[in-house]
Amino acid sequence: MRRLFVVALMALSMCALHTVDANHLPDAALNINERFFDEVRELIKRRMESKPMPLAGDELALQNQRSYDNVPIPAASVPVPVLVENWPTDQHSFGQVTAVSVDPEGNPVIFHRADRYWDVNTFNESNIYYLIEYGPIKEKTIYVLDPKTGAIKSGWGSDMFYMPHGMTIDGHGNYWITDVAMHQAFKFRPFESKPQLVIGKRFRPGATLKHLCKPTSIAVATTGEFFIADGYCNSRILKFNAAGKLLRSIPQPPEFLSLQVPHAITLLEHLDLLCIADRENMRVVCPKAGLKSSHGEGQPAATIQEPDLGRVFGVSGYGDIVFAVNGPTSMLPVRGFTIDPRSETIIGHWGEFKNPHSIAVSVNGSALYVTETGTNHQTNRVWKYVLA
Repeated sequence: MRRLFVVALMALSMCALHTVDANHLPDAALNINERFFDEVRELIKRRMESKPMPLAGDELALQNQRSYDNVPIPAASVPVPVLVENWPTDQHSFGQVTAVSVDPEGNPVIFHRADRYWDVNTFNESNIYYLIEYGPIKEKTIYVLDPKTGAIKSGWGSDMFYMPHGMTIDGHGNYWITDVAMHQAFKFRPFESKPQLVIGKRFRPGATLKHLCKPTSIAVATTGEFFIADGYCNSRILKFNAAGKLLRSIPQPPEFLSLQVPHAITLLEHLDLLCIADRENMRVVCPKAGLKSSHGEGQPAATIQEPDLGRVFGVSGYGDIVFAVNGPTSMLPVRGFTIDPRSETIIGHWGEFKNPHSIAVSVNGSALYVTETGTNHQTNRVWKYVLA
């Protein structure tokens, strides 16, 4: 068939190159030629219809990506979190541990509120922080822990923050932090008190593109682009380039994606997805991040919403999967989930918690950490899991 197709193309090409005068051909030869080329044209037509023309550039990449996106993850390849008993080996007296991340050296790092608590008296109806006069937290709010023992290796962040919430450490060791009282997001070099980058207006909540209102979480791409979950008031995601220039807001018209308290975000760069813990909608949604190209931005997001998921507080990406934790939701168990965004399903359950707030996976995938917020040092804690 392939050989016949090539011969047919050659025949048509020769016909195009050499003009034939029908007046010099006998009728029988003319009829044979016409029938031959009619058959060749029909053969080419059938061949073209049965095999689509190859796509070029971004279109080909997008088609390949779509095909890959629909392939479920084999169960045997999914890592299972296993609790590490008696970790940390020493008892800590942390405040509410609102965030955990893992630095490039594999050390878990926690962000806590020390003696501060968020209750009904913390903000007024306009989201203005009531307790500015008390000043920033005097104690160190960031502690680097030993991954083997959980012992404190170092700490910083005293006299800097008012109401800690989110923290992400990027591949270069930079700290990306959100403070819901200050309505700001920051980028710090480790152990430095002056931020390299500030987004939002200090103690001034707002809904404009220059303001934040109780931002919750930050996700940073290897390209330097970063996303801020803005958060409790505006229920939107803001995407910036590495220099801090706003690129887009998620959602934006005509994008149909309604968020209700995006509490945590994580990137799956291999799939070009930004996965969001859409807390009050009790789901995880993963729109296109737009890191590879603008194709797919604004299209319907992958959505994971099952009856046992509940209010999702934390998400952390690893490879092509997302680990998540829910919080107290009616009578549902409070636990961890393993999610496959490609099939839009929960593919595993693990752990047992009371009030988890954040989750992080180490870069090499050797460990997973979950933090809890409570009312005393026994309930404000960090759990370690190994991925088996």
